[in-house]
Amino acid sequence: MFRRRTLLTAAVALPTALATSSALAGTASADGSHAFPTELALPDGFLPEGIAIGPGPFAYFGSRADGRIFRVNLVTGTGRVVSAGPGTPSVGLKTDERRIYVSGGPAGNARLIDLRTGTILATYTFATAPTFINDVVLTPRAAWFTDSNNPFLFGVPRNRHGVPGQADVIRLPLSGDYVHGAGFNVNGIARTPDGRALLIVQSSTGLLFRVDPATGVARTVDLGGELLTNGDGLLVEGRTLYVVQNQLNRVSVFRLDRAGGSGRLQERLTDPRFDIPTTVASFGNRLYLPNARFTTPPTPTTPYNAVAIRK
Repeated sequence: MFRRRTLLTAAVALPTALATSSALAGTASADGSHAFPTELALPDGFLPEGIAIGPGPFAYFGSRADGRIFRVNLVTGTGRVVSAGPGTPSVGLKTDERRIYVSGGPAGNARLIDLRTGTILATYTFATAPTFINDVVLTPRAAWFTDSNNPFLFGVPRNRHGVPGQADVIRLPLSGDYVHGAGFNVNGIARTPDGRALLIVQSSTGLLFRVDPATGVARTVDLGGELLTNGDGLLVEGRTLYVVQNQLNRVSVFRLDRAGGSGRLQERLTDPRFDIPTTVASFGNRLYLPNARFTTPPTPTTPYNAVAIRK
């Protein structure tokens, strides 16, 4: 597998000759992940969008076609359906040690799934059409979901000893610097490095916002003039922010301050195997991204996959 990496400095990008392709398969790592497959086959006609990794070396993917959840062993590349879909999409998803939290896209809902059995524990209704419940992030207190068609975040409390009910859902209006416009708005979501706030990307404007989860007040993150055009999935590790820019077939990497109020572009990652990646998750020294293939007409036999690149 080969990947093109573009490094940036505060002044200019490194010469093209230095941004060459490098082989991942031979890269040594402390966790041995260099031996793992660099491409993961998903079922034909699956229409993937979201990815979550863990516990352990297992990746979970949601189907936009029918809502199935497909689990892949990152060591062997083998996979199987672990939860039958309800016939409505599964979009963004996250896992903890016991559950899978799934965004329902145009169904306007979210699902809570038992990680061990695949049983749907609860379904939460957030909004009615037009709506697109897109992505989700876990904090110690709640799972927060974005709606790309409405200026709200929705929260489901994380209850270790029971399953929250519909009455427990939090409806958080966005305010402050955030301006809701036409088209696809809030998409990916992550936590700030200090864990005190949320980061959301607005696909239609390319802006990144820091949101106070107690008030919904959003402040524009200073990215030094960089716009996150076609911004989709977000991933924060330490003070590093990875932003998937789906139609651009790239991942932009930023260094954030601890509060998540500002950041600077460090590099852009691309790969010839990208076919409109949407979301990103991490394991070992790799990033894993599902190819949504939005520009490919979907059929029951259309192939889909996810690819791994070096961080």
